[in-house]
Amino acid sequence: MVATPAADGRDGKLSCGYSSFRGKRATMEDFYDVKLTEIDGQAISLFGVFDGHGGSRAAEYLREHLFENLLKHPDFLTDTKLAISISSLQLYCRLPVAIIVGATTCLSAKLEFKTGETYQKTDTDFLESEASAFRDDGSTASTAILVGDRLYVANVGDSRAVISKAGKAMALSEDHKPNRIDERKRIENAGGIVIWAGTWRVGGVLAMSRAFGNRLLKPYVVAEPEIQEEQFSDELECLVLASDGLWDVVENEEAVSLGKSEDTPESAARKLTEIAYSRGSADNITCIVVQFHHDKTG
Repeated sequence: MVATPAADGRDGKLSCGYSSFRGKRATMEDFYDVKLTEIDGQAISLFGVFDGHGGSRAAEYLREHLFENLLKHPDFLTDTKLAISISSLQLYCRLPVAIIVGATTCLSAKLEFKTGETYQKTDTDFLESEASAFRDDGSTASTAILVGDRLYVANVGDSRAVISKAGKAMALSEDHKPNRIDERKRIENAGGIVIWAGTWRVGGVLAMSRAFGNRLLKPYVVAEPEIQEEQFSDELECLVLASDGLWDVVENEEAVSLGKSEDTPESAARKLTEIAYSRGSADNITCIVVQFHHDKTG
């Protein structure tokens, strides 16, 4: 088990701790990343849990490159949501009417150039870097990005982010599972199939509907994140990001309740991984706990 001391950020307004445990698996395929930095005087906090499958390389690549790429994006501070990801539909709505009407070729070229942004670009870069490798692993990404007074949670796969807001647990991501009605429709529209093989799987193989990597399933298993946005306020108490090794056996409410009640986020993260293991979790277990500190004076 790896448990680290709490790190402080945003001038003491938050602290974070994390714990990662191989558990009952023979190999460790979970990775995590935490960056507390500043750009042009703006405090920036980034947290990520990456749960690999079929190998560890995709998750390791995300730890090494995803946030690095995001911080380099020219629109990161001014339009963080765009820097993370932009879908074809969002882009279409942003284009001038003169381009859209009667200019199919131009529109297609612009879509090809812009669609994707950081998360999808990182996925493409990973696949290109692995072009000559005889493996086809993949990874989830549960990420939280705090820029100024805005919190963005971007999720790909079935890792999860849950926040305690005004005393209530609130999931900031929805697991990407093939049996989700919208996900199944998207996969089938792209020419893929979802079948039962012990659980619902894309092509009878993968038990999640979005992921980084997974070259052979890429037309259907995309790396486009779903993004939730929250105003940073005194109502936010604690944030937990974790791989499904935790969420398989720990409820959302229990996770954030423990996360905010422990003296330090480090001890909270460690206890959560220990609880998951004691309850029989068969997977790697990784979690990040962020405690928010608010000045109650005045």
